[in-house]
Amino acid sequence: MRRFLIVLAAIVTMAATTPAPAQEAEIETVIREQLDAFLAEDVDTAFEYASPLIRNMFRTPGNFGAMVRNGYPMVWRPGEVRFGVLEDRDDGLWQRVYITDEAGTAHALEYRMTEVDGSWRISGVRVLDLAAVTA
Repeated sequence: MRRFLIVLAAIVTMAATTPAPAQEAEIETVIREQLDAFLAEDVDTAFEYASPLIRNMFRTPGNFGAMVRNGYPMVWRPGEVRFGVLEDRDDGLWQRVYITDEAGTAHALEYRMTEVDGSWRISGVRVLDLAAVTA
């Protein structure tokens, strides 16, 4: 009986921290649509996918676009985009994204996602060491 309870507790814990497939699809759509907006240089639309925290930080779509263009050129001009694992850890949901830029250089990023009024928004992006995440 004790073993059963331990296994049951583990299953419940995993279920509570594993994102649902619907969440994964919604999150991938948000990220992909923001990347498409950057490709079209439509910073107004790209800014709409940012969380309120990010929107308050940059205040205008122009400021936000300049930050992405200068700080995340692989996001501003993505080539190939692949989605990796979506993890519920630490302080939120983190979506791993692999981007090959226009020059053919591969990058690994993590997008922190926040749910706002029933819609997913991007609340941060961090660049990862590609060698460390593919090893």
